[in-house]
Amino acid sequence: MADNAPEPIISVSGLRGVIGESLTPDLAARYVAAFSRELGEGPMVVTRDGRESGPMLVHSIKAALMACGRKVLDADVASTPTTGVLVKTLGASGGIQVSASHNPPEYNGIKLFGDDGRVINAERGGRVKKTYQDGKAAWVGVDRLGSEEGIADPHLAHLETVLATVNVEQIRRKRFKVLLDSNHGAGSLLGRRLLEALGCDVVILGGVADGQFAHVPEPTAANLVGVADKVKELKVDVGFCQDPDADRLALIDENGRYVGEEFTLAVTLEHALNQNPGPVVINCATSRMSQDLADRAGVTCYVSAVGEANVTDKMLEVHAVYGGEGNGGPIDPRVGYVRDSFVAMSQVLDSMATKERRLSEMVDALPQYAIHKSKVGLIPERVHEGLRAVEAHFPEARANWQDGLRLDFAKAWLLVRASNTEPIVRVIAEAETDELAQQLCRDAQAALGE
Repeated sequence: MADNAPEPIISVSGLRGVIGESLTPDLAARYVAAFSRELGEGPMVVTRDGRESGPMLVHSIKAALMACGRKVLDADVASTPTTGVLVKTLGASGGIQVSASHNPPEYNGIKLFGDDGRVINAERGGRVKKTYQDGKAAWVGVDRLGSEEGIADPHLAHLETVLATVNVEQIRRKRFKVLLDSNHGAGSLLGRRLLEALGCDVVILGGVADGQFAHVPEPTAANLVGVADKVKELKVDVGFCQDPDADRLALIDENGRYVGEEFTLAVTLEHALNQNPGPVVINCATSRMSQDLADRAGVTCYVSAVGEANVTDKMLEVHAVYGGEGNGGPIDPRVGYVRDSFVAMSQVLDSMATKERRLSEMVDALPQYAIHKSKVGLIPERVHEGLRAVEAHFPEARANWQDGLRLDFAKAWLLVRASNTEPIVRVIAEAETDELAQQLCRDAQAALGE
């Protein structure tokens, strides 16, 4: 790559970039070769979401892994949580998911899994990044080259594991009518099988995994207006909306109301605690609903730094029975330590069947809060000074510095943290009213000097 070529954005557990600019076949090959060097012996699982650039990147990645002496287990199109399940069930040394999650079509990315079926954490990710930047790889001679093998049914193990967490017969008796919006990502392949196994009458939007997104891929209210209208028009019991790699799920109730991703975790967490009370873990940007539900169940709710790897590290540390992030990603250890839209779908339906209530009724019965988000332009050199100014502005709050600055009030919280990719500081507040959440953000912005 030329010296002046743009670099991809490398995060804790992988990278993403624009195809042909910051992400090329050569770069992908060098990055996975560096990852391979950091792993123990054994085969590697490779999967992808439906993006058009996926096959091209996968070819380069498989070639690099075989050049490192690895056997490649190719699952073709599969979700991110399915990748984690495959790594564990096949005894692989690691896994690679080719996906840019909710980013636009011109992007793609690489997500890395360890032999435990989890997305790798910051420590391991840092080693991979350094190995990649140092240009190190463990290429082998012709007598040790790896091979490639397809997986006959890459979704079966995940399907069976998810079904084992719910009362299948109880759900089947309800004959729910469900709309699944996979938006031409990876989710429809297992999604259809799962919902049909649960006896649902299924309507699928974007069921062909070709990356031709029918709407902006992040499952937010603004991007799902047309889907919400379809839910109401078809009179379905619930609308399930996945992101392209199907680790996140947004909900739309039977009235066509966008319920959103924060409620996905709250609904499933409440159901899990009703069945098996125990410690739970959320990240510091997740709604207080989960904390309230844990308090109601008499269990401890631990709060980690933002990021799936941070949540799962904490879950393992405290032996959590459940966890997740407020972006629509519940994590059920019985299935795997990966955010999982299929866990979410099955357990939302299980809760509806158990309580014999509509989704709207269950959502309205949950604790209600308002979240407001804003951002402030701030160069990295001034971030620490700015956060200290915010802390001083709110002396009555309890401060936590594990991931930026989080301030907890009696019934509200404020999170101020620097972006990993831009010279900005993100400001998020949650309170009992939208007015108070907005005021907390405004006060923080003023303290930061905006």
